[in-house]
Amino acid sequence: MPRPAILIVEDDADIQQLVSFSLIKSGFSSMCAESGEQALEMLTDEIPACVILDLMLPGMDGMEVCRRIRQMTGAVGKVPVIMLTARGEDEDVVAGLEAGADDYVSKPFSPKVLISRVRAVLRRNTRIEPEETAKNILRCGPVTLDFETHQATHRDTPMDLTITEFRILAMLMETPGRVYSRGQIIETVRGYGYSVTPRAVDVQIHGIRKKLGEDSHIVETVRGLGYRFADKGQAEPARDVS
Repeated sequence: MPRPAILIVEDDADIQQLVSFSLIKSGFSSMCAESGEQALEMLTDEIPACVILDLMLPGMDGMEVCRRIRQMTGAVGKVPVIMLTARGEDEDVVAGLEAGADDYVSKPFSPKVLISRVRAVLRRNTRIEPEETAKNILRCGPVTLDFETHQATHRDTPMDLTITEFRILAMLMETPGRVYSRGQIIETVRGYGYSVTPRAVDVQIHGIRKKLGEDSHIVETVRGLGYRFADKGQAEPARDVS
């Protein structure tokens, strides 16, 4: 069985070599690019399992590279992206997530932590079974969404969700563990004729949690960043943002 290929986009030769060595040692293969332009060109020839993307690149920066990847059609546009950055401030992380990144690791970093993040995004990316996708069914933890009938069930009991609540919950469930900012959530539901503000997103999340009852904690608040659907449903009870 071929090793999953990971594209490393990093202009620092020492860091590129360290990441590549760590990946190979952990059972992956690596592809390397020294610039965003080179990475985008490589993506037209081969689709990796994941992209590790430095934000501070010569020429096109990592944010723009991530945005362009997400604009690509087909499977390449859905490739998981992990930001590798020396900037760990909340606003930079939020900007990266809004650009389409799935996760981030701050420099200096532990190779073991980076590898664990790679494995985590790969697990999340393959969580939905093909036969369920074909039937327009999304099932995660105790919740099931049927996109054909626009029905939701919680522990086999129908949930009375609004259209906005359904779309937000679907967004979170499609990639459990991934944090979505309020801005990303607004972009998802904006096309459905609703005027949505960041505060309105909090209200919608509160409504979803209320309808989940004892399982309300599976929709987690990540302070300063946004919301996520708990990976494997194992989370502490969440608190609403005031």
